[in-house]
Amino acid sequence: MNLRATLATLALTATVVLGLTACAATEAAPGLRASSDSDPSPVTAELSIEDGRLPDGDPVSPFDVDLPAIARLDPALLAATQAAATEAKSDGVEMVVTSGWRSARFQQSLVDDAVQKYGSSEEAARWVKSPEESSHVSGKAVDIGYTDAASWMMQHGPDYGLCQTYTNEMWHFELATEPGGTCPEQQTDAAG
Repeated sequence: MNLRATLATLALTATVVLGLTACAATEAAPGLRASSDSDPSPVTAELSIEDGRLPDGDPVSPFDVDLPAIARLDPALLAATQAAATEAKSDGVEMVVTSGWRSARFQQSLVDDAVQKYGSSEEAARWVKSPEESSHVSGKAVDIGYTDAASWMMQHGPDYGLCQTYTNEMWHFELATEPGGTCPEQQTDAAG
């Protein structure tokens, strides 16, 4: 193995370990199904599938276009995510969507919940953007699960133009380069 390959492997390993540590450090990773939170806010509890909330139970595939969270994604992002999911499956990795398009109301409920959870607007902004700034509200972001699928996407996503946007969110991907291009430097967190 040459030096470049060794360094790339070490960088990837460090990214995965840091991502897993960040996920384990919180009760429930921000951005995941609002219904998975043990004590959702009243607004979050009122959200419906039409707001982009995903149904409890079965995993959601990038091909579940009957759900607004998937159907309202930017068409180019949806196509890239579906193509990546198809290749991941051929590699033995199941890719699910944990969050896609969200209504402004859904996004605001996540902001409100984060302020309550983290104790301040400043800390909450590290995890959740306002409805006016969120790429989820515009349909230009998708959150990928399971951990092995997010790791696969970190390695192969650029082949489809999909890039991990935030260092502290290994699950969050946006179209940020041309297919096969180089992803821009990640922001530390949603606060920039």
